[in-house]
Amino acid sequence: MGDCGVDVTVSKVLDVFETVLSDTAGHDVPPLRIRWTLENDNENEKETDGTAIVQHGRYRGTYKLMKEGGLPYDVKDLVYEDIEPSEGLSGSFEQDETVLKQLKEAARNELDCQVCYGLILDPLTSPCGHTFCRKCVARVLDHSNLCPICRRKLSLPPALHSEPVNKILSGLIDSFYPDEIRARREAAKDENVLGDDKTLPLFVCTLSFPSMPTFLHVFEPRYRLMVRRALESGGRKFGMVAYNYNGQPQGEMGRTQFMQYGTILMIDRFELLPDGRSLLSAVGVSRFKILDWGILDGYYVAKTERIDDISLAEEESLEAREMAAAATSSEGNDESSEVPLEALSTQQLLQLCLDFVEKRRAEAAPWLHQRVLMAYGEPPTDPARISYWLASVLPISEEERYALLPTTSVRERLKITARWVRKLESTEWSTTSSTCSVL
Repeated sequence: MGDCGVDVTVSKVLDVFETVLSDTAGHDVPPLRIRWTLENDNENEKETDGTAIVQHGRYRGTYKLMKEGGLPYDVKDLVYEDIEPSEGLSGSFEQDETVLKQLKEAARNELDCQVCYGLILDPLTSPCGHTFCRKCVARVLDHSNLCPICRRKLSLPPALHSEPVNKILSGLIDSFYPDEIRARREAAKDENVLGDDKTLPLFVCTLSFPSMPTFLHVFEPRYRLMVRRALESGGRKFGMVAYNYNGQPQGEMGRTQFMQYGTILMIDRFELLPDGRSLLSAVGVSRFKILDWGILDGYYVAKTERIDDISLAEEESLEAREMAAAATSSEGNDESSEVPLEALSTQQLLQLCLDFVEKRRAEAAPWLHQRVLMAYGEPPTDPARISYWLASVLPISEEERYALLPTTSVRERLKITARWVRKLESTEWSTTSSTCSVL
């Protein structure tokens, strides 16, 4: 019991009630009769009625009766009646309204969250007795496990959605300040609307690709908040972009800390660790281009444009033009020379990549270890996906892989990956060489 803290906020509110309602001097109004019915959980028993006479109006009289032990705590219904009809309820109504206004004004000063300094929303009381908004406690736990007021250990689980609200304060706030708390809830709801394809929270970390999994260990406070908001909004989406290590200009955005093209990820699995860190896996949904960006609570958010592939008819037209041009330029060339990639059909480019994977599998290449295949699956036979799969498993530089994101042609992406294959088979890019440049 020594470790249990007093509910500080409720105690302060009770002090306010005591100050306002105990002042009966000069507040003489005609007495009132109170009738009440008690809660009864046993349906076979009759409910018990009670009655009493109170002075000084409804609020002060009821408070005095309760304080003296004359009013049970489990009252179900409470009714006031005139004793002197000419002067009873109507005579004390104005005074009661004044008392209620004083209560609201005095109690309001004790009901601000000491993290966001707004009216407490979904009040959550810590073991040390201090009360904050539920979301504010979650924000605090992103950075520390100490109470912002007394600096004692909070001893609360990171998953706060199962923690009960303080019913006394929640009921009081909803009754006394319905308009203000409604506005607070609407503002909190708008704060979390970030998960559509046009406005995204950004995780600046690594390259991800559509249809491919991404595995993350989330420990930075800003990204803990970002992921939690993505989950709470129901969208479960965020954008993944790579660091701009070389400081290259990113189109109209100039030199930013991150690359202009990225992938929208959908959170698939989420595991919250006891210390607030989390492990999650997400699957790539689609690609995007950043049009504009800003910062929200420490992490980046961006307005984006979806990147889609060209139509099948355009792909076929591109393939026909390239193969015709390659056939014309290759006339009279040495037949023993390597066939240009432009001379290969889209299906041949796909087969070139698949043959390379099978050859390396036979050589027990480390990037085809069973654990890798369990994570990313077997090489897909879909021309639109094979490039993303190879980019996820091949030991090549991030700069090489990034070229896939802005490319809107399946054939062009296959040509990019086919160049990787040919370079990896050359001496310079050999995966068995000790001076391999890609490693």
